[in-house]
Amino acid sequence: MTFSAPMVLLFLAIPVIIAVFAWQHRGWGLAMPFDHRSHRKRRFLAFVLKGLEFTPAIVLAAVIIILAGPQELRRPSNQRVLTNIQFCFDVSGSMNSGGRYTMARTAVENFIDSRQGDAFGMTLFGSYQIRWVPLTRDLEAIRQSLEFADPRRQPIHMGGTRIGSALKFCHANMVAEAEQGDRMIVLVSDGMSSDLSDPSSQADIAELLEGSDITLYHVHVGTSSVPATVADLARQSGGEAFVATDRKSLDRVFDHIDRMRPAKFEPGGTVPMDNFLPFVLVALAALGLHVMGVLGLRYTPW
Repeated sequence: MTFSAPMVLLFLAIPVIIAVFAWQHRGWGLAMPFDHRSHRKRRFLAFVLKGLEFTPAIVLAAVIIILAGPQELRRPSNQRVLTNIQFCFDVSGSMNSGGRYTMARTAVENFIDSRQGDAFGMTLFGSYQIRWVPLTRDLEAIRQSLEFADPRRQPIHMGGTRIGSALKFCHANMVAEAEQGDRMIVLVSDGMSSDLSDPSSQADIAELLEGSDITLYHVHVGTSSVPATVADLARQSGGEAFVATDRKSLDRVFDHIDRMRPAKFEPGGTVPMDNFLPFVLVALAALGLHVMGVLGLRYTPW
């Protein structure tokens, strides 16, 4: 147990002095005529009455301890470990065909709803990259950002698909913004990358992801197979690549990612919590005994 104001405990000397005086003093109080008569000895009653002399000191001591701010070190319930999730969202023209953008947008919205408590970021990419939303726990910011991921609203120079450059861009953002917690990139795309044909480029990206403890998941939206280079990058980072051809399969993919990377919890550190209750109960009990002794077990002149 600790105290927020330990110096106040020095005043406990006062109730100690009162208790010592009550123990040693035998003739205090108002003398009444019946005090001069002889009485038979009642040792138990004498013991009870003598004990009641200490109740004011006990009440005062409890009040002083309460004023000192008693605290107990407690370990709170397990805390959620933050997972930093950055969406790398393809906005190239091909994402507008077959309703792919609408399906992907709805699946991402459902996914962030299931991961409340995590931090999300949004990067839009085509031929170039745009850091649209930094990592945040404001889920509404991510929902609103998806409105601007519509391929029909993109400038003409965003029409290509450069996944390699986008992953390097997301890696730099993740390292800069996610200092604590797990790191995860969810790549949502429907095309082949024009900048991953060089094996050395693939190796560089894989080394970047592994060295920064970033797990890559690729959600390939469309009927074609997952590009082998991206699938290899995902596996090397500890993630996976999936093909989703419709809305239901997209939801299943994101559900699967959620199960693969469930929310983690760890014990929180100890924190001081006020602990007044025991001393309040002691003070009330002592005060009650004192009142009973004064009004019920002693003669009074009124």
